Amino acid sequence: MCGSLPPASNNGMIGAEGDGACAIGVQMKFGFGPGRRLWPVALLLGLMAAGGYAYSVSRQSNDDPPYRFASLDRGQITASVRATGTLTPVSTVLVGSQLSGLIVEILVDFNSQVKAGQVVARLFSDQIRDRREAAAAEVAGAQADVGVKKAQLERARATRLRADSTARDIAAQRERAVATLAENRRALERQSDLFRSGSGSRAVFDAARTQVDVQTAQLASVDAQAASARAEIVGLEADVALAEAQVLAADAVLMQRRARLRDIEIDLSNTDIRSPVDGVVVQRQIELGQTVAASLSAPTLFTIAQDLRQIEIYANVDEADVGRIKAGQAVSFTVNAYPNRSFQGAVRLVRLGAQTVQNVVTYTGVITVANEDMALLPGMTANLQIITDERPNALRVPNAALRFKPVSEVALVSGGLLPVADEAAPFSQGPAGGGNRAAQVFRERLISEVRPTPEQLAVIDGILEASRERLRAERQGASPEEIRRNAQMARRDTSRKLAEALDPERRARFEVMTQAMQAQARQRTTRDTVPGRLHVIGEDGQPRGIDVRLGVSDGAVTEIVGGDLQPGLAVITGGGPLRAAQAPAAGRPRPPRLF
Repeated sequence: MCGSLPPASNNGMIGAEGDGACAIGVQMKFGFGPGRRLWPVALLLGLMAAGGYAYSVSRQSNDDPPYRFASLDRGQITASVRATGTLTPVSTVLVGSQLSGLIVEILVDFNSQVKAGQVVARLFSDQIRDRREAAAAEVAGAQADVGVKKAQLERARATRLRADSTARDIAAQRERAVATLAENRRALERQSDLFRSGSGSRAVFDAARTQVDVQTAQLASVDAQAASARAEIVGLEADVALAEAQVLAADAVLMQRRARLRDIEIDLSNTDIRSPVDGVVVQRQIELGQTVAASLSAPTLFTIAQDLRQIEIYANVDEADVGRIKAGQAVSFTVNAYPNRSFQGAVRLVRLGAQTVQNVVTYTGVITVANEDMALLPGMTANLQIITDERPNALRVPNAALRFKPVSEVALVSGGLLPVADEAAPFSQGPAGGGNRAAQVFRERLISEVRPTPEQLAVIDGILEASRERLRAERQGASPEEIRRNAQMARRDTSRKLAEALDPERRARFEVMTQAMQAQARQRTTRDTVPGRLHVIGEDGQPRGIDVRLGVSDGAVTEIVGGDLQPGLAVITGGGPLRAAQAPAAGRPRPPRLF
């Protein structure tokens, strides 16, 4: 390429310059010359700039506060349950018709105020009125027949009285005939004595004997009349009984006719459809001229709400919250019609019957509400907040502080992160209490306070798993007393094995921890609290856990009811090395970018 340059002209300068350029090009092509020596310098400057940038970034990151804090304070905590419900009148009456017929008059409409007994509609009633007139005539005929039968009874009773009088007269005649006959027999005996002695005449004797015979016949006649009178009395008594039965039959017919008349009058009154209560008409389901058919059930014509100044809400309460709902608790709610207005009520009861819809179990809570201004209407949807508990001056902690877990409570296993809150916590009956939550608390405290090595933690997990399997096997078919005794023995054996798995320094920490947990368990005297754990910065600059008992919560802050804590204490709510440990890049911080 240098050979193609033009030759030198004049003083030869052009040729010399061309030769120099060609020489430089040859040097650069084959890596010789001063340009090759500039690359190490540029590379060194770039590395120094990147290192300075990384140092400034790391220095700036280390200067930032590693943790976020919040202070305990005192204030109001209002625990509540959220629910939805439907506004319903306290008493809703369905007004129907007991008769079938044609609607000829409608006297009320929607939203009409009605009184008890007020006529709200009428059915066609001419046919029923005609039936009532016929029934009234039948009642009058029955009454007349009863009068006739009673007159006949009175006549039979009078005849019987006359027969009784005749019988008594005959009885008197018989007594007189018996007396006369006795006198005649005594006279006959005297004449017979005189005649046998010759002192009396035969004619007188015969006359005395004839008189006895006549009086004997007279007595027989009186006896016959008495028998006839008694037979007549028996017949008259039968007549009286017959007349009495006829009167009773006539009375029964009269009662039947009157009952029929009353039934027709009731039907006639039912043609006037009346309101059974004081209230307001909320539904009207009939029109003028419509035929009502009441064959099997009474058709609904009107729906009347008894008193809308008192209204109820049927709230759907989830089964997880129903245990916190009690009668008398205050309720505040809003409706879509008045989004900027809050209404107040109170819980009246929680119905025992549950409803299950798509495996979701809910209970019905009944809330009473005063509706003096009639702003609330039936059927509105209410968004409820049921106040279950209030603490006017509670020691409060933000819920973020309860959720915080420092990196010291996360076990590094095989280069990865194993969360402490393991759902398969094996130590199901640890010193902290029973259940998975107790196992979680126990394991968290063990890692936080004892700080076992990864190898020791693996052994500890195996011991806890074996204890859990042992308790599960011993529960099969055991009584509650046996389960409690087996759990105590398992706790002692597990604690001994855990202590043996640790080195002397960590074993001492473990014993201090278990003694503290047992003391805290003995101090728990209420069932309305749950265990919790807060973290503060210790003297060594590392997070230190504090076990507390927690009360009510409003979703943002929670009441502290156990633990020797004072307002103003700074607790950790977030931040710290845990943020780097939870980064997506396999637990390692991302290196700084150079460009």
